Amino acid sequence: MDLTSPTTIKEILSKYSARPSKGLGQNFLIDKNVLKKIIGAADLNKNDVVLEVGPGIGTLTQELAKNAKKVIAVEKDKIMIKILGETLKDYKNIEIINGDILRILNFKFSILNQNLISQFSNYKVVSNIPYYLTSPLIRKFLESDNKPSEIILMVQKEVAQRICSKPPDMSLLAVSVQFYADVKIISYVSKNCFWPSPKVDSAIIKIIPRENKNKIDPVLFFKIVKAGFSHPRKQLAGNLSKILKIDKKQVDAILIKNNIDPKQRAETLSIEDWKNLANTPSKW
Repeated sequence: MDLTSPTTIKEILSKYSARPSKGLGQNFLIDKNVLKKIIGAADLNKNDVVLEVGPGIGTLTQELAKNAKKVIAVEKDKIMIKILGETLKDYKNIEIINGDILRILNFKFSILNQNLISQFSNYKVVSNIPYYLTSPLIRKFLESDNKPSEIILMVQKEVAQRICSKPPDMSLLAVSVQFYADVKIISYVSKNCFWPSPKVDSAIIKIIPRENKNKIDPVLFFKIVKAGFSHPRKQLAGNLSKILKIDKKQVDAILIKNNIDPKQRAETLSIEDWKNLANTPSKW
């Protein structure tokens, strides 16, 4: 059964009286070369445990199962759960969970722990996720005590570019991801590689979480960053002074001490600039 064939996809959906849900962001991958790129980026071996979010009809799931020790697939749509029961029936190393991944993560992996993921020191997240999940899902994984060793995701092209941006085009999203991890774009993917075709192109990104070696307080770090980006088109010093309620002269002095021009905008600062500010002894 070729799950990348639009004809096959339509037949399966028809059999279960189902249709792609816009609300759940269901766009099914129909390009085998893109599948290969995702699997290649994940660099899987037979010792790997993979968590997949939003498996849909199981197209990517099958390929993950062929290359990994175990696949845990979390699917919210009950109809897709029934379909997965058919398309994945020949794979003994796949465990399917019917649930909302964000709710599961909010419960500190309790359901996933029951499904063996806690028994492995390393696991990878590999998913063609519903795009509305992109920011909250990445944040949940990167802030978790049980971080994955790698995260391979299909996301909107524009979002991928924002996540991977560098000064002078940084954004709050870029800082939020790059504080915790190294990230890069693996490949761009045309909207024509999906059925039904979404309105925008996509990209495969690879996120590798890293240790917080400098032991920077994330709460303080993001307090400063969010203040800096509160009015992106305005000068950094003014934003920090207004939001954090600190005298502007004091803010200017802190910025200058860290080789940052008070007239700069938040988008021009690097991750290291923000870390230096968070590490500056002051009354933030």
